[in-house]
Amino acid sequence: MVPPLNASSEVANGILNLVLLPTPSSETLADHPQARAHDLGRAAARRASLLAGSLALPPGVLGWLTVLPELIGVWKLQRQLVSDIAGVYGKTATLNREQMLYCLFKHVSAQLFRDVVVRAGERVLIRSASVNALQALAQRLGVKIAHGTLGRGASRFVPLIGAIGVGAYAYYDTMQVARTASELFARDIAIEPVPIE
Repeated sequence: MVPPLNASSEVANGILNLVLLPTPSSETLADHPQARAHDLGRAAARRASLLAGSLALPPGVLGWLTVLPELIGVWKLQRQLVSDIAGVYGKTATLNREQMLYCLFKHVSAQLFRDVVVRAGERVLIRSASVNALQALAQRLGVKIAHGTLGRGASRFVPLIGAIGVGAYAYYDTMQVARTASELFARDIAIEPVPIE
């Protein structure tokens, strides 16, 4: 089933708004950044699970109205998580929108990021993206996410069990974001200033 164009556009707009706004972090360089990042990930995953599960409780059509607020709410928690993990690795000053987008959505489609994030041994090259390139990437992500959300949306018609499933997925998804962020920020990062189109 192909997702409705307006659903994927709404998701794409949510993605763009998410990565274009900077998120400050109070986390500082940690003595054991991997352990601290794991703790931050688990705490954020619990909050995301609770948020998503409670927004999935309304049954039927009312439940469908909570899908976009649920996605955006979970993404905001995850955005803060990425900023905090960058902080524990001492990379807050170099955190940019491309890194944020990569950390939040790499597990959705790693293929979409092949031109933005390039690994070379222990180093990672982050290629800057123009606003047009970010919009195109957000549109492609929007279609993938909207399609996946429609597939999982049927669970909203079974109130309690559906809410548990949605909460469990939000937990898993947030842990994937934490793992990606930790793997990225543990490496040396070089930023290529010439934007890709």
